[in-house]
This record gives sequence, C-alpha cells and structure tokens, in this order.
Amino acid sequence: MGMFKMEKPRRFNHQYIYVDERKEKLQKMEENAKRDLGMLPPKEFSPEDIRGKFIEGTKHLKRRKESGRKPLTYGALFIAIGILLFILHYLVTGELSF
Repeated sequence: MGMFKMEKPRRFNHQYIYVDERKEKLQKMEENAKRDLGMLPPKEFSPEDIRGKFIEGTKHLKRRKESGRKPLTYGALFIAIGILLFILHYLVTGELSF
C-alpha cells in the first residue's frame, strides 16, 4: 500500500557546532553603536542591489539578461490583439470591412 500513502521526507535541520551566538550578537551591537556615534559610515541601501539579487537567484531571468532579448512592448501587444480581432471579425461575418 505504499502507493497510496507516501511518507514525507525528513526535513533538513543543520545545527552549527562551532558558533558562538553571543559573540556574533555582541559584534552586531558594537557595529550598530559605532554607526550611531558616527565612527562608521551608515549602511547604504539601494533598490538596485535587491533587484540584482532576485535576477541572480532565478535561472530564467539570468538567461534572459544574458541573451539581451527584451519582452514584448505594449505597442506590439496592441497590434497583435488588433490583428486577431480583425481575423475574428472576418471569420464571424465573412467580410473584410468593418
């Protein structure tokens, strides 16, 4: 009856052995304090960085970016829809004029 009752695989649970969470937390607090006091420059945030990460994370966007091919524009879509509507009108009425 294994065909009807499939068991889920065990989830991956990796626990670090040689990590000092307290030390990392203290370093983060120290860095934030230095940034607040002006000893370190503030972290810069740019939307381009995030957009780049999403493109790097997906294969199809990465391939499209490498090929240089752009998606269809709105103008091309409107023209295609117009042609399809004209063909539909011809098939329904049998006339080439509106």
